[in-house]
Amino acid sequence: MQILAGTYKGLKIRSSSTQAIRPCSSRVKKSLFDTLAARIDFEGISVLDLFAGFGSLGFEALSRGAASVCFVDQHVDSLKSLKASAQHIGVSDCVKIVNADVFKFLSRARERFQLVFCDPPYSWPDYEGLIEKIAGTPVLDEEGLLLIEHSATLEFTASPYYSFHKDYGMTRVTFFKKIPLSI
Repeated sequence: MQILAGTYKGLKIRSSSTQAIRPCSSRVKKSLFDTLAARIDFEGISVLDLFAGFGSLGFEALSRGAASVCFVDQHVDSLKSLKASAQHIGVSDCVKIVNADVFKFLSRARERFQLVFCDPPYSWPDYEGLIEKIAGTPVLDEEGLLLIEHSATLEFTASPYYSFHKDYGMTRVTFFKKIPLSI
């Protein structure tokens, strides 16, 4: 895995051989960031990367101008890789790595984020609760954007926060906003 564009383009993101962590594919990441670039200005924003894994999306956002990224995960391999990548890339001062359950983190979070990446396990039992806990609270800035990666078999068009989605084979990324976007 490597950073695709921006200040840190080409730098490698540390990972491990564990099968327990499913990183975002390069094809999906490129498409997501092309879509985001048309909708937001990364310069100076605060990013939250939930179920961060190896941090591919958060580090990409930093490379494109985000001021800070908060990575949240509980997997020991993720936490080690996130720390190693932040040091390797030279962004440790812009990164906060939180070892926590996502719901517990969201319940106590006081920061607001302009961009939230959320990539739970595809078997996650409560996507609606997760969406509400992020988009329905101050965690997501009023003009913020939430992206959730999930199985293409799931549909969230009935959510009041739903904006649009993009499919990548068996993967779907759904975009949510407090105020729905027009495509």
